[in-house]
Amino acid sequence: MVTRLSSQDAAFFYMEEAAAPSHLCTMAVFDRADARLGYEQVLEKVEQQLRLIPRYRQRVREVAGGFMRPVWVDDADFDITYHVRRSALPRPGTRDQLNDLLARLVSRPLDLGRPLWELYVIEGIEGDRFAVFTKSHRVIVDPRGGALDIGQVILDDSPQPPTEQEDLWMPRPEPGRLGLMVEGLAGVVSRPTSGVDMVKYAFGDVADVAGKAGRTLADVASIVRGATTNGAVDPLSGGRSATRRFCVAQAELAHFKKVRSRFGGTINDVALAAVAGVLRSWLVSRGHPVTASTTVRALVPLSVYPGDRAAPGSPPVVGDREPSSDRYPVGPTYGETTVELALVDLPVGEPNAIVRLSQISHAMTARPGAARAVAARNLMRLSGFTPPTLHAMGSRVTGSISRRAFHLVVANAPGPQTPMYFAGARMREMYPVLPLVPGQALSIGITSYDGMLFFGFDVQRDAVPDVDVFPALVREAVDELLESL
Repeated sequence: MVTRLSSQDAAFFYMEEAAAPSHLCTMAVFDRADARLGYEQVLEKVEQQLRLIPRYRQRVREVAGGFMRPVWVDDADFDITYHVRRSALPRPGTRDQLNDLLARLVSRPLDLGRPLWELYVIEGIEGDRFAVFTKSHRVIVDPRGGALDIGQVILDDSPQPPTEQEDLWMPRPEPGRLGLMVEGLAGVVSRPTSGVDMVKYAFGDVADVAGKAGRTLADVASIVRGATTNGAVDPLSGGRSATRRFCVAQAELAHFKKVRSRFGGTINDVALAAVAGVLRSWLVSRGHPVTASTTVRALVPLSVYPGDRAAPGSPPVVGDREPSSDRYPVGPTYGETTVELALVDLPVGEPNAIVRLSQISHAMTARPGAARAVAARNLMRLSGFTPPTLHAMGSRVTGSISRRAFHLVVANAPGPQTPMYFAGARMREMYPVLPLVPGQALSIGITSYDGMLFFGFDVQRDAVPDVDVFPALVREAVDELLESL
């Protein structure tokens, strides 16, 4: 029995664009002083963990020239050395050099004929550090089927890695063409809407089909009605170029907690208020007209934990969990996680940082038509270092919303507040790299980890040539919030 791609994943696979590759990336920085790793040790570590994510040894096989949904098959020629690669920065190995390298890696599409992932070990970073950069196509990460992001399973909660089980993997024989076609036809007969879904995905906007995810027609109509708020923000509209630029920023999580304690809301609200401040300063610096009513509509995937409700019927607390341990235990508190979507109008025209925060918090709690979840799905159980998988889940759900309904994606995934390790090396930083939606110029990923909040800015190179200003703008936005305490 083969596993077929869902209608949505098949659409993602076939609609892959060179200008907007559908892969999600993560960049983690480690202390080399904590462990002397060689390439062979990295290969061994990654290959051992592949037993936890068998999809990473499978490739997508098309059926009947694309008229039936593709299937997952074991890659009989799987070569771990193709997927795990090494690179190095020239001296002095600055962060600007690292950002330039990552921008090139993000720009390159994955080989759709192989398992849809790559991992790079990047050496030579100043301060005796190295980075691990992972890249996975969003169709390969489906937690409902047990397929997690590789960034979730390669990290340990101790500098002493656990004893790994021996992995004796043998590829299963690939099914024959005739058998796949017969089974595909049987599926179409038993579920005729699947063929209609594929046509809708292939020839139109996916928002209509996304109703399968739990949205009603009223939800879709609400999104479309609100999509024209203030018109398009031109600087956030991208062209068709495949080239990217990338930069990172970080801030102390304690600062966000102080603001939350003083003014209420959640850490996610404070993070969105900081993003609104960054966008406001950036738009003004570019000479873009910003009035008191100017807003930027953000599509925000939210990590919602059951049980995080203050009272029956109250809105969920999102993106605000602070686990006491370094892993999310599977249980009633952290065991089940839902990724939902919210459309949030960031008030970039408001000059006062605390007023911006108040407006965002109000939108997240008191305006269900504008900020409530519109696509609750992907209920599942998670353990381990969850942010990469949570971001991947958010990216999958994001692909089901009309690109005309928002200006950019801002995704915040909470992480553990105690150290994580890769083969004994301590992870110091972790930055998400969200894929760009076609026609849009900027996406922002945020992850909290070990007392810090890490921001990753992925931009279209030609549309946002001044991406280097974002780290300073993040510091200014956080300082502006702190000054109001």
